[in-house]
Amino acid sequence: MAAPDQLQNLARLYNLQTAYIDGLGQLRQAPPESILSVLQSLGAPVSSLDDVPGALRARHQALWQRGIEPVTVAWQDQPLKLKLRLPGRLVQAPVTAEIILEAGERLAVQCDDGPLKPLFKEVEGAGYVSRSMLLRAAIPLGYHRLHLRLGNLELASELFAAPYQAYAPAQSNIRRWGVFCPLYALHSVRSWGAGDFSDLAELAHLAGEMNGQVVATLPMLAGFLDEPFNPSPYAPVSRLFWNEFYLDMTSIPELADCPAAQALLNSADFRRELDAVRDQNLVDYRKIMALKRRVIEEALDALPSRSPERRRSFENFVTANPTVPDYARFRAKVERERKSWLHWDEAGRSGVLTPHDYDQRAKSYHEYVQWLCDEQARNLRVEASQQRVELYLDFPLGVNRDGYDVWRERGLFALNASGGAPPDGLFVKGQNWGFPPFHPGAIRRHGYRYYRQCLRHHMACAGVLRIDHVMGLHRAFWVPDGFSAAEGLYVHNRADEYYAVLNLESHRHRVQIVGENLGTVPVYVNQALARHKILGMHVGQFGVSVDPSNALDRLAVNTVASLNTHDTATFMSFWTGTDIDDRLALGLLNDEQARHEHHYRSGQRDALTAFARSTGRLGDDAGPAAVLKAWLSYLAESAEFLLINLEDLWLETAPQNVPGTWQERPNWQRKACYTIEQIRAMPRLLDLLRTIGDIRARMG
Repeated sequence: MAAPDQLQNLARLYNLQTAYIDGLGQLRQAPPESILSVLQSLGAPVSSLDDVPGALRARHQALWQRGIEPVTVAWQDQPLKLKLRLPGRLVQAPVTAEIILEAGERLAVQCDDGPLKPLFKEVEGAGYVSRSMLLRAAIPLGYHRLHLRLGNLELASELFAAPYQAYAPAQSNIRRWGVFCPLYALHSVRSWGAGDFSDLAELAHLAGEMNGQVVATLPMLAGFLDEPFNPSPYAPVSRLFWNEFYLDMTSIPELADCPAAQALLNSADFRRELDAVRDQNLVDYRKIMALKRRVIEEALDALPSRSPERRRSFENFVTANPTVPDYARFRAKVERERKSWLHWDEAGRSGVLTPHDYDQRAKSYHEYVQWLCDEQARNLRVEASQQRVELYLDFPLGVNRDGYDVWRERGLFALNASGGAPPDGLFVKGQNWGFPPFHPGAIRRHGYRYYRQCLRHHMACAGVLRIDHVMGLHRAFWVPDGFSAAEGLYVHNRADEYYAVLNLESHRHRVQIVGENLGTVPVYVNQALARHKILGMHVGQFGVSVDPSNALDRLAVNTVASLNTHDTATFMSFWTGTDIDDRLALGLLNDEQARHEHHYRSGQRDALTAFARSTGRLGDDAGPAAVLKAWLSYLAESAEFLLINLEDLWLETAPQNVPGTWQERPNWQRKACYTIEQIRAMPRLLDLLRTIGDIRARMG
């Protein structure tokens, strides 16, 4: 039986944090069984506490035998420092170094001993030495391969040469601002019951007319919209592909001269079904996607009769993107099986599919829609840029366990655990988000290849990219299978390596990075964001006090300010306290807690009103519309980067998402109350946006 300190020592060697302060301010210690489960997921040879002493010895030995870390970061204009762990006989062995650059060239490197003296260590009867080294070379930015030779010992490491700070626009004096709306909620007279890429382009036109610089939306990634079914933008099938749900059907070239498609579109039954989904207040993902697919398949059938250039463009897209046919095979197999890949036959689960495993037409459909999505998403960026507006996209923390990415890259994920969060004031039992977390060792061994691919997919269209739950770059909260979220623990990552990838990709694509750092975030996370010039977030409703002289928190530098997020109350819900009533109805508060929160909210309203009047932003009218204008004007004058929820402008009360609910609330389904055409005809709304635009221009 292992002593308790041995289990803790083993956990530390695998970078586990088993004790932490939760969001309620309570010290929590993960139970031994939970720790053992996470250790097993990380590859530790343990099945019970009896195995811990042997696993501890094996881990010590493996770390000393590794020689060099699998990934090394070389920050631009800084010397490259290495720490090697070597057999004791190599304490004075000369070191030769070579870097194979990303493009294939070879770069000889001068390698000297560093300032630290060698440290000797005996591990399981063998002698080792720790040596520090300094490499001196002008290393170009990129993903390279470092090779070292000491006598007959050869070592290799992935070498990330990256800027220390993320990309920032050259016009740093411009105070950027823009509007936010989930794309599924943003709809027009033309669109099919939910927003599409062209609707987002129209919002970019509107923002540009008001002197805004960005339009923001939620993830637009591929999803399961049939069987399996999960419309959440934060549970995508893949972070490598767009969701064909957002295709503008009127912009598909093949439809214009396709008699079968036109006949379908003009049929009475089809028009009746389309009108029905347009008239609904909630997005009916299944029906809308079924209608779109019927028409898209007709367009696909018409592709062979299109011009040779059009056909060749499609073929070139598939050839140039080999993950596309692989993804298409997976989606076609899912459609045949109508169940998670975790329940397929052994060959399918292992990643091997043959043409007999799926319908070829379904495969072609998924290749075709990804081509269309790529075209429309890139056209969206071009149209937005013509208005001097950039897309502010959202990079979700995880992916659907049943989806393509986990199926194809299963070695990078810990399939016996889920990401989540410890208990806090809103979720007293903690949260289990269901998606598998990254295996930190596996993703390092693969040089973060998959993560880089996901970033590039987004950055091909984005001008600004929000990293969901940026704390996850430092540490991820794991909930092992069979345990509650309150019994979870933290697994630490190599944050510098993630930042190196982010910074390098942001410069290559000229994309500004925003880190979602809301909630209980360790101070070192915000310090890292500041060092790397990654913007944080400020949500206004979280910083309202009951003190009229200090009603609003001071805005931190390098943040994106907003009144709310998709996961919080809207302005009007916050102002009226209906969010408190909703939490009471859901059982998240009791009557006494709700009364206390309403009393405090009343004090917040009074303080905010008094503050706005004292600064001259609010007159006699203290109605919600006037207070909203005053609050947004304050942020427009003080924030470096301002994001406005489009729905706040007409005092929407219903949130887009109520965290912790699934069937209880219509999350990710509520349409905006007004079409884009109606929004353009709302003088009060447009006047407020013009006011914000004028303030920002004046302050900039």
